[in-house]
Amino acid sequence: MSTSWSRRDILKAVGLTTAAGAGVAACSPATPEGGGGGGGEGSASTFHGAWPFMPPPEGHFNFAGLPYAGVPTSIIGDGIYRDLLVPPSAMWLWAEKKWEYLIAESHELDTEGGTLTVKLKPGLTWSDGSDLTSQDYLTTFYMQFIQRSPAWDFITGLEAPDDTTVVVSFEDPPAVLERYVLKSNILATSQYGDWAERAKAIVDAGGTMDEGDGEALGTEFQAFKPENVVVSGPYDFDYDTITNTQLTLVRNESGYGAEKVVFDALVIYAGETTEVTSLVQSGDVDYATHGFAPASEEPFEAAGYTILRPPVYSGPALYLNQDQFPEFADVRTRKAFAYLIDREVNGQIALADSGKAVVNMVGFSDNFVDEWLTDEVKGKIDTYEQDVDKATSLLEEAGWTKEGDAWMTPEGKAAAYEIQFPQTFADWSASGKNIAEQLSEFGISVTARGLDDKQAPIDIDKGDFQMAIQAWGSSAHPHPHFSFVQDLFVHNIPIAKNQGGKGYAFPLQDVETSAGTVNLEELVTKSGQGLDVEEQKKNVSVVALAFNELLPIIPIFERYGNNPALEGVRVQGFPEPGDPILENAPYADNFVTLEMFRGTITPVEE
Repeated sequence: MSTSWSRRDILKAVGLTTAAGAGVAACSPATPEGGGGGGGEGSASTFHGAWPFMPPPEGHFNFAGLPYAGVPTSIIGDGIYRDLLVPPSAMWLWAEKKWEYLIAESHELDTEGGTLTVKLKPGLTWSDGSDLTSQDYLTTFYMQFIQRSPAWDFITGLEAPDDTTVVVSFEDPPAVLERYVLKSNILATSQYGDWAERAKAIVDAGGTMDEGDGEALGTEFQAFKPENVVVSGPYDFDYDTITNTQLTLVRNESGYGAEKVVFDALVIYAGETTEVTSLVQSGDVDYATHGFAPASEEPFEAAGYTILRPPVYSGPALYLNQDQFPEFADVRTRKAFAYLIDREVNGQIALADSGKAVVNMVGFSDNFVDEWLTDEVKGKIDTYEQDVDKATSLLEEAGWTKEGDAWMTPEGKAAAYEIQFPQTFADWSASGKNIAEQLSEFGISVTARGLDDKQAPIDIDKGDFQMAIQAWGSSAHPHPHFSFVQDLFVHNIPIAKNQGGKGYAFPLQDVETSAGTVNLEELVTKSGQGLDVEEQKKNVSVVALAFNELLPIIPIFERYGNNPALEGVRVQGFPEPGDPILENAPYADNFVTLEMFRGTITPVEE
């Protein structure tokens, strides 16, 4: 899902948009010159997208760590258009299960030698005039070290033997390292080199980010807010025209892909679902990936849009603060909530046909369960179908009691909580409100509270919440390892440390399961190791069953896109429903971005 977002106000985009009157409503877009058509003499062909962002000074241009452990509030650095600014080595074709290279021309995994070698395309340059070389790859990965990227669970060494060759060393052959390396957005040494050198010194000394120089470096780096992004892709920011309302990406003629990407500019309207809904209905947006309210779909179609429904392989989950509230640290309470919540109703209320109740509750998409889990393993899964009697029994077993219609916690306190969610995410907001209603009706008083969408995940990482809605699963890659990282690391102890907290505070070491005591942090890493698929399945199964049994977080529904695409006005070439490219996760290997690089999504010919 789109992971961070913001508000808007209207001004002009110089050279590509015309000024709007000072009294115009905040959601009204500026109008690109030439109407956004293509090809006509004197016209500027524009693609109109939408992505929530926070303008400066709150928003910033620190793209380090992307896409696996980025700095919060970077301007569209968390979005689908970042690949057009700082391209990765390649994009993954989900249906075909193969890589399509961008700035790389090849890669090779040597399991005996313990290396992954990437060859760059020659002659690439940065927008500041410097050459894009293998040194920039080293810089990128050392920046990911600062951000505690899970890639460093596998990396044991980095080398740049020449300007176009990068060698990543590892001990055990990790199946997921290709993804961590090839999908990393490469950063310029001219911008991040000094930071990378400091990180390299810590790595070379055998240090970590959790002590001494590492801890100090991490704290200092979170405050790094550069004034621009040194880009290598076909687009760059028009910095002078960024407003609360919109920003414009203009052509970087020397960037990779500039000869194939056809649009002169991309106008990106800021805003979450409410604002963007009105822009879609008025025909001002060509494509958007927001979680639109079900009632919006009919007006969208009436306005000429096609609704694309790619699987997102993720969705909202209920997070419980297990540090502040000992009752939530009791697995019986978490299981009771799973039995209590009607996930099908929740998904329908939030997204109708695009909100499908999670069935297997193993931490990764139901779409991949048959591929990764045997019939024997699937037979051990508890699907937590709604059962109020089981929920009641588990709570009583955990020491909860009832006074009249209201539940009391094991400490004898009235069971009353607040559930927070990003107010501007229409689907998550609806999900959170419905969970509050369901739990309150059961006798556990829950108050719904919407927060700023940028602040909500930071509060969770700091442990400043009671209940919350955040993501389960992952659009990053089909391998379950990436979903386990999202579920167990991102807003939990391993990565929440970047914000100085424990997140939802589920301990991953010495975890008691029916299969024995396990270290889930190690098991998540092992789930991505090895090239023997059958061996990977065994490790995936162990984590999946542990997740299903312990429910560190409680998945609610799996989201499918309801993405409006406007064909034939400014843009042509959107994929038709049923096209295999629509199996690409829209927030990881976005098909629109990929088709732009291919030159197959183009302006409408005049």
